[in-house]
Amino acid sequence: MTDDGVRIEALHTPRTAPAGTPHEPAAAPAGALAIVLAHGFTGSLERPALRRAAVAFSQHVDVITFSFRGHGGSGGRSTVGDREVFDLAAAVRWARALGHRRVATVGFSMGGSVVLRQAAMYGRQGTDFGQREHGERTVARPDAVVAVSAPARWYYQGTAPMRRLHWVVTRPTGRLVSRLGLRTRIHPEDWDPVPLSPTEAVPLIAPAPLLLVHGDRDPYFPLDHPRMLLAAGDPATTELWIERGFGHAENAADDALLGRIGAWVAARTG
Repeated sequence: MTDDGVRIEALHTPRTAPAGTPHEPAAAPAGALAIVLAHGFTGSLERPALRRAAVAFSQHVDVITFSFRGHGGSGGRSTVGDREVFDLAAAVRWARALGHRRVATVGFSMGGSVVLRQAAMYGRQGTDFGQREHGERTVARPDAVVAVSAPARWYYQGTAPMRRLHWVVTRPTGRLVSRLGLRTRIHPEDWDPVPLSPTEAVPLIAPAPLLLVHGDRDPYFPLDHPRMLLAAGDPATTELWIERGFGHAENAADDALLGRIGAWVAARTG
């Protein structure tokens, strides 16, 4: 249950590979580290691309997948990256409740923007943002953050896919198409207030390590987006990988890239 009262479906996938396998430090105790996956818009924990990512990461760590509000079996309606920070915070808290001492968040596309904002809101430099007490904010704080194919700014319509998405989100007919065809229920109201942008959130994430991953063939967000995010981050804790031939989000991420991300998380949270 989120802080604003939305019930979120989530799934815990235990690690399947023993310590000492590739990308996994032999000394890492089982259950110490978990990765929480945040899917893109119209995704859910049951979608094949997210399940494939969960299986790939579970070779090295425990994995928590969940469906954002308005997606899959979760309640509520999607706010397309605004109140979804509460969904992610609930998933991180659940990972802690399962006994994980270290938790990393990995988000794709819309989920990428959410992991950035959630880390900023619940991190050491953030404010309480209406949390019941500071201790709860600490429990929901990620130890490392990975944003894959994330936007840098809101209301971007510079590519044809983003113009189509904008139509889906803002028009009644588009929201009907989303509900019936994409199984995604979208809230009809505009943002009020407009949430902190990903670029504004990035400086607040340090000292937690941040990895930005973006493809040079991303049809949604061109390379100025990850470069803006990198420029906003702390140089000591922020990295950018520009992946040659990589498209967009979890649908395009292969096992090799997911394995490298998992290795990065393990190295930064050890």
